[in-house]
Amino acid sequence: MKTLPILALIAITTLLTSFIYPIDGYDTTGIKRLYRLQKMEKDSIDNKRIPDGAYLKLKDIKLNLLSRKQDSLNTLLVEDPDFARKIARITPGGNYSLAVMDMTNPDSLLYAAHRENNGYQPGSVGKIAVLAGFFDQLAKVYPDNFELRTGLMCNKRVTSRYWGTGDHHTIPVYDIEKDKLTKRRVVASDEFSLYEWADHMVSVSNNGAASVLYRETMLLDAFGKAYADLTEEEAENYFIDTERDSLTSQANRVVNQPLRDIGISEDEWRLGGMFTRPAGKYVGRQGGSIGSPKGLMKFLVALEQGNVIDEKSSLEMKRLLYMTDRRIRYAASHQLDDAAVYFKSGSFYKCDRNKNPNCGDYAGNVFNYMNSVIIVEHPNGKKYIVCLMTNVLNKNSAGAHMYLASSIDKVINP
Repeated sequence: MKTLPILALIAITTLLTSFIYPIDGYDTTGIKRLYRLQKMEKDSIDNKRIPDGAYLKLKDIKLNLLSRKQDSLNTLLVEDPDFARKIARITPGGNYSLAVMDMTNPDSLLYAAHRENNGYQPGSVGKIAVLAGFFDQLAKVYPDNFELRTGLMCNKRVTSRYWGTGDHHTIPVYDIEKDKLTKRRVVASDEFSLYEWADHMVSVSNNGAASVLYRETMLLDAFGKAYADLTEEEAENYFIDTERDSLTSQANRVVNQPLRDIGISEDEWRLGGMFTRPAGKYVGRQGGSIGSPKGLMKFLVALEQGNVIDEKSSLEMKRLLYMTDRRIRYAASHQLDDAAVYFKSGSFYKCDRNKNPNCGDYAGNVFNYMNSVIIVEHPNGKKYIVCLMTNVLNKNSAGAHMYLASSIDKVINP
């Protein structure tokens, strides 16, 4: 029996499906963890891991600032004095930086910021740049057909190989036939669709998945339409045969240029390289990673405008950021239980055991970055964006982020 080429499978898929995500998104994405959640909902099985706000349907997820699509980011990010005073009263002192936008009324946006231009190591928040770079390359390969892009994401399956190994974060591996969920680390033999790798990168913040999707972004850039039927051997030979400096420059370009296209400067947000050490076998780091609340806010506002790549890509990325798993850190605030949240968190810390032998996880005494970016949508129509970055030494700031989330929510949604 002949095997259909990927392009043929994509063509068939686009006739049968539309688009993506939340819990009802399994049929259009093939993300198996969604099948499990969909089955639990259908069978009325109580899922205590996720709150009421995690049950939006595909049709419910929309972009909030399409009416401001033509407005420049600098025009939109202008502080409202009264709103800024309210946010300032609840903002902790010390190494806290944030930007907040109330977009409940798109025609009358409220913006507040505190030390928003300060740079921080963004940690896993940088994975959003990989997501944007990936969608950018999909748009370059299939500029006039979004269904071909999502079809490729559904049907193209790639293995981890060494790129995805070395991360302690687990991924959910669900066996549909056995109805069994296993949480484990990525191994070299793992094979998932591009959609599933993207979901593993965003929903559980797996570093290995981020390096795999980053690798595939580079291959899309290098091979164009030929990527659809690219073999594993051909992919590895590309990295073997191409000069390291060239690969490093390419890696830097494919994830950072989409940010520049939006109007985010290098000092506001840049990604310096991949997320796992084995990926450094062929691809180096360049320029270091940095993020600021201002740069991250620019990205999320552009996303809501439909201006990250294009409108359909912006919506699809927002769907991938929609949380249908356990909420942590900022998003764990019970004030947000009924709200839909689109969220990414990141941390990066370092301990000097000579200073403190008991220096713990996420409580570094050399540096201790913790960052949260979130879009909140309440059922009553209140909608806002928060970009929070902190570097508080000797303390796990997860609880502080959660309490600040409640305080900000009470300002916007009293």
